[in-house]
Amino acid sequence: MRAGVDPRTSEDEEMADVAGRADEAPHAQRPHDTDGAWAEQLLDHLRPAGREPRRVVGWLGPAVGAAVCLRDAHGGLLAGEPLPLDESVLADVVTGRISAAALEDGGRHVRMVGIPHPQRGPAAGAVLAVSRPEPFDRRAAEIVNRTASVLELLLRERELTEAGRRLRRATADLRLAILQLLMVEDTVSARRVAAGLWPGLLEADTARVYVLEGSPADRDRLAEDCADVTGGEALVVRCPAMDGHVIVVTPRPAAGERLRSLVDGRTGVFLGGSLRQRLARTATAYAQAISALAVARFRPDRAAVYAERTRPARLMEPAALRAWSAGVLRPLDRLPHHIRAELLATTRLGLEFTAVSAAKVLGVSRNTVRARMDRVETLLGTDFSDLTTRAAAHLALNTEAAREPQDTDEPPPLPPAPARLGDLLTSAALRTWADDLLGRLDGDGRDLRGTLRAWIAADSNAERTARDLGVHAQTVREHVRAAEPVLERQLLAMGSDLYEVVLAHLSTGALAVPALGR
Repeated sequence: MRAGVDPRTSEDEEMADVAGRADEAPHAQRPHDTDGAWAEQLLDHLRPAGREPRRVVGWLGPAVGAAVCLRDAHGGLLAGEPLPLDESVLADVVTGRISAAALEDGGRHVRMVGIPHPQRGPAAGAVLAVSRPEPFDRRAAEIVNRTASVLELLLRERELTEAGRRLRRATADLRLAILQLLMVEDTVSARRVAAGLWPGLLEADTARVYVLEGSPADRDRLAEDCADVTGGEALVVRCPAMDGHVIVVTPRPAAGERLRSLVDGRTGVFLGGSLRQRLARTATAYAQAISALAVARFRPDRAAVYAERTRPARLMEPAALRAWSAGVLRPLDRLPHHIRAELLATTRLGLEFTAVSAAKVLGVSRNTVRARMDRVETLLGTDFSDLTTRAAAHLALNTEAAREPQDTDEPPPLPPAPARLGDLLTSAALRTWADDLLGRLDGDGRDLRGTLRAWIAADSNAERTARDLGVHAQTVREHVRAAEPVLERQLLAMGSDLYEVVLAHLSTGALAVPALGR
């Protein structure tokens, strides 16, 4: 084996090559087009569409008639094919003792070139090794050296791209963590986490939540556009539960119009916004934005803000409602504050959405969501598998969430008599509202009202309802779907809309009042 090391810099090599070419006889020179062809081909690999080290290594082999491999500093194969290399010489190149080496080993001629890395000092970040049966002439040696320079640029670009991707991923994870803290009412921790990267973002006491919906393939671009138009004054999060959703939490009044501009001129993009809510009620605002998003899908401008329509809770006597809600949730009062808040927030989301979606939004497993809800069931002595009970629990939880901060330090004022859900549901205003809402279904000859009542009594199970009514399950589903536009509420998706319709049935006496809070 014969080896030669070459510690010269690339500038020295260039000067030597130029001198060598000047000494060569004219008849020994290659044609001009052949000399320039390889350089042009190599430069083509620096174009945006061709920046890939594997392609460069794949091109180098045929260009010099050799086997080629590109290894990282730890011996891992980056591109090409594995080659038997002299480990001692390779170690000298990797550690930077020499910048390049040429040797003859077993009838094959090998060249190794160290590819520098800015953070490794003299040590190489990678090694380009080329092996062929013929000695390397000046042209082949120049191609190898120039290729090593191109690979240095491409590997550095790849590293910077990967570092940028990791940074973007870490930033996205941090945004999601802040949103999840807001969802469980931990505003102190959310502000502390946000202050490091987005000073002042959550300093305001209130904010709005917007949800934009587009295709999953375009969501990253949509999220970037949301960040751009809000000028860094919003928390922009890729929804962990819905692949096409982008969640925006912002205290700025003008953010809504800026986000609306992203909908204009874009096919298949919709926007739903909440009312302004306290930061501790981010979960409520998120549910409002989702509700508005459903409305936006049917609007020509594809955007909607949550409408504060007449809600059952607004038609109940306020002091009695707060007292009843406090009584229902009193078993949780002896828990530590942060655990109580966590259980309440998780249960609100679990009742509003599915356990799987709530788990993704909160960043926990669905088993954790179910375990927390099971614990609340046990403490309240109730059963959330019953739809009327879920509607009553949803009412209690949202009444608790709507209390102002100053109200939480004192118990709610007690009404003249102990508060009972049945008493709250029999107020004249609520009964009038319920009769009007459900009366809209009477104009349909398919008895939508009877099907809907039976479907709610069967805990929204179409098969059970079909057995009770003696019809097909598909008929039940069709009737429920037909009731949705008449009532202007989503029923099959569960959530607030369905619970309002359940309360309407309880108020009219069509269904029995559940035992929650008795």
